[in-house]
Amino acid sequence: MTSLEMKNSINCQQETIRPVANFSPSFWGDVFSSYSIDAQVSELYAEEIEELKEKARNMIVDTETKLEEKLVLIDTVERLGLSYHFENEIQAHLELIFNGYFKLGNEEKDLFITSLEFRLLRQHGFDASSCIFEKFIEKNGKFKENLRSDIKGLVGLYEAAYLRYHGETILDEALVFSTTNLQTIIHKQELSDAIIIRQEKHALEQSLQRGIPRLEAPYFIDFNEEDELKDDSLLRFAKLDFILLQMLHKKELCEVSRWWKDLVSRFSYIRDRVVECYFCALGIYFEPQYSRARVILAKILAIISIIDDTYDSYGTIDELEIFTHAIERWDIKETDKLPDYMKICYKALLDLYDQCEEELRQHGRSFAVHYAKAMTKKLVREYNIEAKWFIEGHMPPFADYMANGFITSSCYLIATISCIGMNSATKEAFDWLMKQPKLQVINAIIGRILNDIGSYEIEKTRGQKTTGIECYMNEYGVSEEDAMKEFRNIAENAWKDINEEFVKDNGVSMEIMKRVVNLARLSDVIYKHNQDGYTEQEKVLKPYIIGLLVNSFKI
Repeated sequence: MTSLEMKNSINCQQETIRPVANFSPSFWGDVFSSYSIDAQVSELYAEEIEELKEKARNMIVDTETKLEEKLVLIDTVERLGLSYHFENEIQAHLELIFNGYFKLGNEEKDLFITSLEFRLLRQHGFDASSCIFEKFIEKNGKFKENLRSDIKGLVGLYEAAYLRYHGETILDEALVFSTTNLQTIIHKQELSDAIIIRQEKHALEQSLQRGIPRLEAPYFIDFNEEDELKDDSLLRFAKLDFILLQMLHKKELCEVSRWWKDLVSRFSYIRDRVVECYFCALGIYFEPQYSRARVILAKILAIISIIDDTYDSYGTIDELEIFTHAIERWDIKETDKLPDYMKICYKALLDLYDQCEEELRQHGRSFAVHYAKAMTKKLVREYNIEAKWFIEGHMPPFADYMANGFITSSCYLIATISCIGMNSATKEAFDWLMKQPKLQVINAIIGRILNDIGSYEIEKTRGQKTTGIECYMNEYGVSEEDAMKEFRNIAENAWKDINEEFVKDNGVSMEIMKRVVNLARLSDVIYKHNQDGYTEQEKVLKPYIIGLLVNSFKI
């Protein structure tokens, strides 16, 4: 056998042992590859929005409004997706409420208003006390019986309970009490009001605290339209704003899709999920001022997805070792050492970061790309370790798996990348992210745990033994059911940690912290009901994407 024949033989042998996964193709085809904004319509909508915005602002800043009305107004504005227009005004008024400016005794507030005030304050970083719920407790320590029929109050209590801290037993009980009673009401169909029933069902499906703000807006717009007590000007404002933002989002996705089209055709083994990557970017920030940041984030997420699939579903140990070293060196000269299929990915990665750096340099922000590169290098090192475990059939100790898994969840990297296109993200903010503060670690825990739960069945069908669930079962000698239960407990405790950290002074702006929290919310949505919504996009993300980027409202 000649040396060439021997080389070809070796290559064939390697190809037969690749851990290839047969991913489903993209559902979207060229749906988003072509789009242009109707400038005339856009201008007309923008003009009317400015008029409606001033009317809404006057309502928000009116200090003569009663506390109950002010809280309902703020909540309505937020749930309609309009709060980004009034962030300073809302924050200022909630601070007044927190400091007792609006005079309304605690005993005068019903369950709904008490719950709403508590939730809004904690969601905005104010450390509201859960003791305000004690007045709703009987001497036996249980919630009062007459609350079981207070539908509005129960929904409010349910939503408030998702903002609980560790040790807040009263809110642990509140979640059980509200959930159980709402489920009973729905099951017995005790209400003839179909609107309220739909709202209850949606709340039980997705709590506000763990939901993606942009995704929740169209649901609430629909609910609000059917509300006899609605404010017509606010509703019209919300519809126009949704449509105008959707135009911008579709334009961005068109740019990302066109960039992706030539690249994706050169890979046979990856998940074609660029639309889902853009959805993730939209979940982290939907506001217009983050337009370029979204495009940058979506593109990098798509490249990272290729890299993830290369490590997880295609590369051999030797190839991945070379690939890892190449990324660590970050030098185009390393391309010659790579197999042909890796050369495409490697060049695309370097080119994209170069383009981002050049674009950001024009705004004096090229320094941000350094942090993204550092986190990318860290990610691929851990990807490489994980790939070796999988290919060699190694079952690491659970602690080792989790330490590695926090990084391979990509949460550290995504939080960093999400900030590189944000003008407000300073060097200090990036340094904070790189130090892996508690909020970042908690976010990674949620991402890792929910990913492991959601992807477990898929990984099992591939023969993957090196999963978090398997490692936990192996180490502690428990059943799959018990391991899943423990993972859910870990995630629940992590959400309590997020609630606690969000009201602390972390040395960075709330704007930065929101990106981290929104990333945790993405994990909750993508891996809902023990499913991997990214890999099997039609099961979870398809209707969400249609709701945000295809369907719209009639004006």
